[in-house]
Amino acid sequence: MTHAPRRHRYTFQEYLALELSSSPSRVFRGRDLRQGGTPEHAALAVGVSTALLNQLRGGPCRVHNSDLRVRVADTGLTTYPDVSVVCGAYETDPADENTVLDPRVIVEVTSESTEDYDRGEKLDDYRRIPGLDAIVLVAHREALIEVHERQPDTTWRRTEARRGGVIRLASLQCLLSVDEIYAAAHPA
Repeated sequence: MTHAPRRHRYTFQEYLALELSSSPSRVFRGRDLRQGGTPEHAALAVGVSTALLNQLRGGPCRVHNSDLRVRVADTGLTTYPDVSVVCGAYETDPADENTVLDPRVIVEVTSESTEDYDRGEKLDDYRRIPGLDAIVLVAHREALIEVHERQPDTTWRRTEARRGGVIRLASLQCLLSVDEIYAAAHPA
């Protein structure tokens, strides 16, 4: 596995100032200023969010798109996951009421430019969110959904599903069908 080059780390205050001063077409993801993703990337994110929304409707959990800013208080990572789920009241950052500290589930759709980071440093940072139960990685190269779930002993277990498969998010009692998610990006 090749490693992505080290990314510039902004302080949280610098990050907020950059975001406020940037043009609306710019998107901050992680610690860097980046442009948006491909149409397929966006469609995969919508496929996951739709599947989750349909199963969680009427309950205490809310599904969010990439407009929700999430911060890992322990490491300072500030990012906009492709999809996130928050259950119950929001725990927000003391420095910014629009930054959430307590997602239950985070979903990242990988891309050419972010895959190593999503599977490496960012995954490690996400695991430091105390109430996070699962991190879902949706592959851009093939029909593959991976779930990294926190176990009762605080270790993490990885499971995966490919074409024809279904993966379960235990903490949300939700199922994600690989074929349905990828149909959003590649309609017949």
